[in-house]
Amino acid sequence: MQACGFNSLFAMDRLSVMGLIEPLKRLPELLGIRNAIIKRYKANPPAVFIGIDSPDFNAKIEQKLHAKGIKTVHYVSPSVWAWRQGRIKSIKRSVDLMLTLFPFEAEFYQQHQVPVCYVGHPLAKQFPKQPNTSEARQALGLDTNQPTLCIMPGSRSAEVELMAELLLDAAACASQDLGIELQLVMPAANQSRYDQLKKILGTRSDKVTLLMQQSHRAMEAADAVLLTSGTTALEAMLLKKPMVVGYRMNALSFKLLFPLIKTAHVSLPNLLANKPLVPELIQDKVTVESLSAQVVNLFKTSNSELIEQFDQLHQQLSLDSASLATAAISNLIASE
Repeated sequence: MQACGFNSLFAMDRLSVMGLIEPLKRLPELLGIRNAIIKRYKANPPAVFIGIDSPDFNAKIEQKLHAKGIKTVHYVSPSVWAWRQGRIKSIKRSVDLMLTLFPFEAEFYQQHQVPVCYVGHPLAKQFPKQPNTSEARQALGLDTNQPTLCIMPGSRSAEVELMAELLLDAAACASQDLGIELQLVMPAANQSRYDQLKKILGTRSDKVTLLMQQSHRAMEAADAVLLTSGTTALEAMLLKKPMVVGYRMNALSFKLLFPLIKTAHVSLPNLLANKPLVPELIQDKVTVESLSAQVVNLFKTSNSELIEQFDQLHQQLSLDSASLATAAISNLIASE
């Protein structure tokens, strides 16, 4: 957006916090930013306010501006279909239009009579129908013939702290059980994560190709992906890569949040398919042994049926998202 000429009033990374405990540490700053935005747009009403993701941050802004007669759109649905479903009432009062990335989200809003438009996921258009694994390995300087595992420990410091060594241990165990040396590649989301991962690897004997960013290329080069749950699971699916999904979070946050989850699955491939397409291991179930066993299974069995289902989901998400969203927002602005 900045490249297109938008002015950023606050640095986006100041909002990049997850969980229940972590945001509390920065609450005064976050509230100050939110109040400044509300004050700014009450004084200078826009044709429409578009809140993008960050639902707990944007919800109050949308509520206050909507009460002043300003039309509001929310792009990227909060996971209200999964947990804290009572939020649908406040969304219905505060949002004139919800734009969703996934079809199952639109169905949920339709059930609750909230104006909604399913626009597909922009990422789906960015990935080829068929990955070029050999070319990706050559580009990264990897052995084109060696079985390769991509490890994705997360983009946040806390995720890397909780998951990186666990995933590396699981990869080492899988290599031993398979009787082959898996070629390991690990992309870092940014410089901070690169430094953090480099420090972790410095204490270990693992042979890992550590990359600065290049996550898509790293996954494309792999036979399988061992990852921390999140958007990465969707990206691996779009690249038609078999995967094992694991996730851990702060123990207190998990204890408070997990009972509120209403879905049978947490990873996006499984949510989209409405069935367990890929193995997902959460919190206490995330162990070296459980992760390793699942990785071994991916390398020992055929994944052709899984890849075919990934392709079907890719097609379902591959819409002209920008045009659909633009049309829906334009129609809202033009409406009385």
